[in-house]
Amino acid sequence: MPLWEWLNGPKQAQQSSAQDHKDELPERGRNSTTSRQRTGDEGEQRALLYLQQKGMTLVERNFLCKGGEIDLVMQDGKGLVFVEVRSRNSSQFGGAIASVTPAKQRRMVIAAQVFLQAYKRPPACRFDLICIQNGELDWLQDVITGQ
Repeated sequence: MPLWEWLNGPKQAQQSSAQDHKDELPERGRNSTTSRQRTGDEGEQRALLYLQQKGMTLVERNFLCKGGEIDLVMQDGKGLVFVEVRSRNSSQFGGAIASVTPAKQRRMVIAAQVFLQAYKRPPACRFDLICIQNGELDWLQDVITGQ
């Protein structure tokens, strides 16, 4: 028996995933989301439900590419809406709206361009912002215009 196999067991055993051994992981290792991530996830879910109540349909959630990320891509009639969701518990440091910096806006535009590459004829698009601050939801439409 080769030394590596004696030390590590057969190759097949090495290929098992953490999922196969999830009961062996400490609780913290299985659920490592922070309170900040949970706040963001809850905000995205609340925003999604709100937009669906307004008649929009979810196309994709958390679209991620090398250049950026889009929280929600929604269908509004024949057009697409790229939605950034910002949740803040206070207005300190300018609050939710101020947290969307010019750099973040550029990353959103890049991610939208990558997303639209899947379309032969891209539909009309806009960028919306949903701010949830101190429990209050504000929907700002068409927040990024021609660059």
